[in-house]
Amino acid sequence: MEEYRKAKTVLFLCTGNSARSQMAEGFLKMYDKGNYEVYSAGISPIGVNPNAVKVMQEIGIDISGQTSDSISKELLDKADVLITLCGDARENCPYVPAKTEKRHWALEDPARAEGSAGEVMEKFREVRDQVKKYVEELIAE
Repeated sequence: MEEYRKAKTVLFLCTGNSARSQMAEGFLKMYDKGNYEVYSAGISPIGVNPNAVKVMQEIGIDISGQTSDSISKELLDKADVLITLCGDARENCPYVPAKTEKRHWALEDPARAEGSAGEVMEKFREVRDQVKKYVEELIAE
C-alpha cells in the first residue's frame, strides 16, 4: 500500500505579484510532479506584467492565465514554505505562521529595467533564468 504524502504548499511573494513571483509560480507548476500546491501573491498587486508572460512563452510556459493576487492571512496560513522574491516583501509581509518555513530569493525587479525595449526584455530573460535556477534547486531538495 502506497503511503499518502501531502503536497507541500509553496507561496511566492513579491511586491507587485507581476513578474518574479508569477514566473516562479509558472516554473514550479510546470515542473511539479504532484509534490507542490503553488500560489503567488503580492503586498500591493498590480497585474501580471506582459513582458513576464512573453519571456515565459519563449520557453514554452504559459502564465497568461495566472492572476495577480493580494497576500491574505488565508494564503499565509496555508503555506508550508513562503519564498519572498524581493526585500520589500520580506520586510513587509504582514504575518508569517510559526510553522511556515521562510526563504528569500533576492531578485532584481525586471519591471524597473530601463533602456530600449530589447534591453528591458533582456533583463526579464535574465531574471527568468535566475528564477528557473532557484526553482530547480527547490525541487532537487
